[in-house]
Amino acid sequence: MTRLIAGLKRIAPWASQNADGAIALGLAIVVGALGIMPIEVPPTLISSATLVMLALVATALLRDRARQAPVEATITSKAFAELPIRLQKLEQLETLITGTRRALDEIQLVRVLASPQEIAQAHADARRDTTRWSFKGGTGTYLRAVTLPQAVAAARKDKRHLTVRIEVIDPTNAEVCEAYAHYRRSLSDAPDGTGEVWTADRARKESYATVLAAFWQRQRYGLLDIGVGLSSTMTTFRWDISATRLIMTIEDPNRAMTALAGTFYYESCDTELRLSLEQARRVPLELYKTVPLSEEPTTEEVEELFQRIGLPLPKSYNERDVVDIAMKALRPKDPYELPKRP
Repeated sequence: MTRLIAGLKRIAPWASQNADGAIALGLAIVVGALGIMPIEVPPTLISSATLVMLALVATALLRDRARQAPVEATITSKAFAELPIRLQKLEQLETLITGTRRALDEIQLVRVLASPQEIAQAHADARRDTTRWSFKGGTGTYLRAVTLPQAVAAARKDKRHLTVRIEVIDPTNAEVCEAYAHYRRSLSDAPDGTGEVWTADRARKESYATVLAAFWQRQRYGLLDIGVGLSSTMTTFRWDISATRLIMTIEDPNRAMTALAGTFYYESCDTELRLSLEQARRVPLELYKTVPLSEEPTTEEVEELFQRIGLPLPKSYNERDVVDIAMKALRPKDPYELPKRP
């Protein structure tokens, strides 16, 4: 009896808050019990009780729905009020993700080359089918030996247009020639791959040779659009840019960096080279027809060419010096040539 009273006390608060449900439950229990007991129950009583239970259930449902309506309205209005802020945060997140993905992609496309073989292959890939080439560096030794003749040969084979832009140190500027030679000697005072050591006079001749090579190539290929600029300052980097990739090298033959066209680094370096060339002293290559050069230019032809374009050779130069410039222009040695396998 005590347990029953305690149970009723526990149920009483719930029954008072849910009277309609409690009454419906009680009626269902009574009707069910009457149906089980061997007592004849009038059908009208069962039908009436069933209708009462359905009414109570419907009342409970309506009451619950009425209680939930204010809560749902509050939640919905709050959600709508916060929707613009959430959408803005989502847009910011998407922008951040897109920018991060682009940065990661570009980092992956800027690759370090760690061997002479990798660097040589990168240059070969850059020359393949390119329609343009830009160079900025010291005197253009590798450019004359490999890049320019091979790029022109490939363009001539395919009968396509080729645009070349070159920037090297000014051979008439004694200070920049000495600064460049001093820098190269400070890295190594031993002869390089050409068998020569770096002096101010060598730097001057190498730069003159690049100008001569440009005129010689222009006279022999009509679809070559070539320009040369002479800088009064030197750089410790060498940039080579084709239509497909950038290669930036230093004096270490085992280290370089490459980036594919379309990346941020490629586009930035391309812009840098264009602006730098605009500020350099321009060589009038449009005068290439005024002084025809032989297949093996004579000393007179070389001297007249440089005199005509406003880059006269030093008065101290003799015939041997002029021949040396011509040899560097047309028969240059690759300073980074890899040893041939036996």
